[in-house]
Order: sequence, then structure tokens, then C-alpha cells
Amino acid sequence: MSLVDTHAHLASSRLRDDLDEVITRSREADLCRIITIACDLEDSVTNLELAERFDIVSPTVGIHPLYVHEIESDEWEKELQELGQRPGVCAIAEIGLDYFHPPGDGSSEEEWRNLQRDVFEKQLQIAIDLDLPAVIHQRNSAADVTAVLRNFPKARAVLHCFTGTMYEAEQGLELGHMLSFPGIITFKNAVEVQEVAAQTPLERIMVETDCPYLAPVPFRGKRCEPAYVKHTAEQLARLRGLNSEEVAEATTSNATRFFGEPS
Repeated sequence: MSLVDTHAHLASSRLRDDLDEVITRSREADLCRIITIACDLEDSVTNLELAERFDIVSPTVGIHPLYVHEIESDEWEKELQELGQRPGVCAIAEIGLDYFHPPGDGSSEEEWRNLQRDVFEKQLQIAIDLDLPAVIHQRNSAADVTAVLRNFPKARAVLHCFTGTMYEAEQGLELGHMLSFPGIITFKNAVEVQEVAAQTPLERIMVETDCPYLAPVPFRGKRCEPAYVKHTAEQLARLRGLNSEEVAEATTSNATRFFGEPS
């Protein structure tokens, strides 16, 4: 059952001390690819280095909405565009809007959201210019994310760690985008998102861990790692009345179509 973890933060300090073992366990769990996600330009550079170390890893570059206030250079767009042109880069990620956390720079809520939106829109344009897909963060911000995506019809996006409503899913699907489901679908109380995962067309679904966060059952509460994506895929199969091989084949094919072939 060959799988792709489409969203893992391998640059995280929580994985640094035993990353070689994490990758080994991923291979043993039959993962064929791990998409490693950036939160800032430093992560972006680290992701490129990790992709050189591990052939199973595909790098992304980008600035997470919770880190937009840490941008120091007026040349950040140029820097990101240059990073995005490096061999193997498969997406601009992760980008979007986060209305759950308070402003990271002590600014007003309005100023914080405006800054996030400005950086989000500029990164979407970079993704379009480089013909790369974008991985979207939309915590408590689905309506505004949809509004932004409507203004960028050439963008190809996945709504990562999708835990929203069926209506929110339909909004993204109607724009031609993908949904990626995390280990949350294994939680007993996640009934609504389980229904979304069961009803979304299979050709529009991917699976992820968002590691080191959101470990699925039976590892809930522990540090997550890419090998655990198989538990999410198995739950997706149960929700849809399919066998695990069918889900693995479909989600891996979807990931290849979205991110491109690994370099």
C-alpha cells in the first residue's frame, strides 16, 4: 500500500533529533513520498536541503500566515521566487489565512488580517507565475480564503488539513481545488469532517499527517510522523466502504497529479 504524506513539517525542531529514524519508519510503512512544508524562508531552505538528503522527500517553499509579521526583507518576494525555481520544488506552501490565533506582532486584528491577505495574494501570484500548485491554510477563515481564491482563477490549490463543513468543501471543489484530510478523521468526535471525507469525490482527495501535529488514533496526543498517514488512509477507506489499496492507489495518483512527478 504505497502512500504519499502530502503535508509534513520535516523542518520542525520536534523532528530534528531523530529525522533519519523518522524517514526509515516512513519507508517501512510503505510511503513512497513525503511533501515537506515550509512555514518561512528558513524552512524553505531547510526543505531543499532535506530533499537532497532523502530521495523520498519533495520540498515546498513558502510563508505561513502566522509568520508573515517576521518578514524582514523587502526582497522576500524575489527570494521566494528564486527558491521556487530550485530543482524539485513541488509547491508554494503553506500559505493562506489564519483567524484563530491572535496577531503575532501586537497589531490590531484588522491590520493582522490585511497583512496576511497581502502576503497570501502575493504568494498565490508567485505560484501561478512558476506554474506550481499552492497548499492552503484556512483556519477559521474559509470564507475569506474562498474569496481570495476566486480572484486567482489560474491557481491550483489544495485545502490542507481540511476539517470544515460540507458547504466549505463544496466552495473549494467548485473552484477546481483539492481537499487533504489529516488524522483528525480518525477521531471519534470528528463526525462532520468524516461525512465530508466520505462524500467528496475520490479523485479530489489527498491524505496527510501535518506532522509533528495531529497524530491519528491510535497515536493521538503523541508526536506525529509521516508513517502514521496509513492510519488516516485506512480510516478514509472505512468511511467510503473501500479497501485500503483502493484508497492508497487513488490518493497517491491524486498527489502525483497535483504535485507532479518526484524529481
